[in-house]
Amino acid sequence: MPKAVRFTEYGGIGVLNVVDVERTVPGERQVLVKVVAAGINPGEAAIRRGFLHDRFPATFPSGQGSDLAGIVEELGTGATGFAVGDEVIGFTHKRASHAEYVIVDDDHLTPRPAAVPWEQAGALFVAGTTAYAAVHAVRVKRGETVVVSGAAGGVGSLVVQLARHAGATVIGLASEPHHAWLARHGAIPLTYGEDVGERIRAVAGGTIDAFIDTFGAPYVELALELGVPGERINTIIDFPGAAKHGTKAEGSAAAASADVLRELATLIADGDLEIPVAGVYQLDEVREAFRELERRHTNGKIVLRP
Repeated sequence: MPKAVRFTEYGGIGVLNVVDVERTVPGERQVLVKVVAAGINPGEAAIRRGFLHDRFPATFPSGQGSDLAGIVEELGTGATGFAVGDEVIGFTHKRASHAEYVIVDDDHLTPRPAAVPWEQAGALFVAGTTAYAAVHAVRVKRGETVVVSGAAGGVGSLVVQLARHAGATVIGLASEPHHAWLARHGAIPLTYGEDVGERIRAVAGGTIDAFIDTFGAPYVELALELGVPGERINTIIDFPGAAKHGTKAEGSAAAASADVLRELATLIADGDLEIPVAGVYQLDEVREAFRELERRHTNGKIVLRP
């Protein structure tokens, strides 16, 4: 029988199990995909712990996972655009991609370019669309200066590259071990922590046009202290800060489409975007994968290979 990740109660990584499940049949305009790679994300850990119960409650037993890349196994009635054997990148809103097989709506898939590695393809959706939405939310323009917190993380590393691709000067906040990666990707690395505001001002040498926070408090407040207008501050995690100060809080929901996935995959294939992969785990190592994720010090994405 196919295997999938399940949890039956809120809690730490110990509630995660890999269990046998029935192989489901795709319905109207659905596709059954054999998963080759699936990224894991901080939001999944927060949901599993019950931290987001009011906004995203779990129904038990719960699966998890949105990101996926794999091979079309079966087509449902009326499914178009794909054939059995096609290699695809996609997403599901059913918390189901951490599994050997997943049912996906046909309009949630895009072809995988041969030049896009499986691990990067499987980790593209949540981080990629979140970064895409964040950069567009603050309207990054050529010649501007943008600060990115959590700049070496799964989302932050993509924000840095997309902002640089738009022609901005990027100041990336990250721990020192990740500075070399940031510098190689055209960013100005700075260590977070004490006096970071003063150090940002010194490096910027002028106006700071936009601030994208991928880490959380207190960066919304710091951005305001740096003189960044509220409409040009976007946080993907500090929702209370955004509500209090009237800044933006746009994430993957604002860019969750196959069209955006296709655009991002093309950038990867053309060598204009890289998804750093911090670690690859087998499906039955899902607890170890989330243990590494929840340390919050990885450079890039962590991926499951069912």
